[in-house]
Amino acid sequence: MEHYLVAMGVTAGIYAIMALGMNVIWGMAGLINLGLVGFFAVGAYASGLLTLKLGWPIVAGVAAGAVAASLVGVAVALITVRLRGDYLAIVTLGFAETMRIVMSNELWIANGTDGLSGIPGPFRQALGPHGFNLLFLGIVVAATALLFFLFQRLDNSPFGRVLRGIREDEQVVQVAGKNVVMFKVKAFAVGTAALGMAGALYGHFTSYIAPDLFAPLLTLYIKLSLLAGGLGNNIGAVVGAVLVVFFLESTRFIVPFIPEISAVQGAALREILIAVALLLILRTRARGLIPERLAQVRIPPSVPASLSLKP
Repeated sequence: MEHYLVAMGVTAGIYAIMALGMNVIWGMAGLINLGLVGFFAVGAYASGLLTLKLGWPIVAGVAAGAVAASLVGVAVALITVRLRGDYLAIVTLGFAETMRIVMSNELWIANGTDGLSGIPGPFRQALGPHGFNLLFLGIVVAATALLFFLFQRLDNSPFGRVLRGIREDEQVVQVAGKNVVMFKVKAFAVGTAALGMAGALYGHFTSYIAPDLFAPLLTLYIKLSLLAGGLGNNIGAVVGAVLVVFFLESTRFIVPFIPEISAVQGAALREILIAVALLLILRTRARGLIPERLAQVRIPPSVPASLSLKP
């Protein structure tokens, strides 16, 4: 049971890193990105290939995975940055599916549908399964805390305020003299770097990645994490990610107590229970458990008529 709880803690941490990255793109800048899992896959494959095939250190592989995902994010942003709403969502979803199909069919890149196995983990052999899981949990918690600190600074910086302005009304931001296109590209670069980092950590934890693991359902889970925790709030992103993982795993223990139910019906019931729980949260807390706090601008009182300048 302890091994299971540690593994779920690692999963929750990886989901939290993804939610933090997605919060920059969607929560702060208002850009609807449904290609999240594609950038996650880029980071996982980049780090896996570099450490497995070229013998790079794991730290360098994780950093390279984040950089690779960020560069791909910039390329996608430059193509899609002038799209809005549903059009942007459709194009980014198409990107993620393109990545999965390419990785499934091109054997020379990453062994096709058989995937990559034997991806190294830090001190995996020396520590054994339990010790490795505990070490990796510490690594993921440290990475999540570091990203949370950096993104909190970003959120409170002028850059973060411009992103929120673009989310609310980008025409006003343009009138203020800001380069909206460049800020959107930067938001994609920062957010997708976190997604790539999460993918790299996932690959080194499981030691195996394959195209089927990067299904669109993962994007849905991260978007639900933001909605349940509080869109635009870094604390809400982390809390929502932990909450979604809790719902995903806790329902496993409910289904066996229901008599005369097949495995397929049990899986469908789990999804229904998760959906109902999240709907209840959104019904009672429409802006999430920890909603974003917007700065209140104080409007100075009007000057009394007696003090006004007379011609």
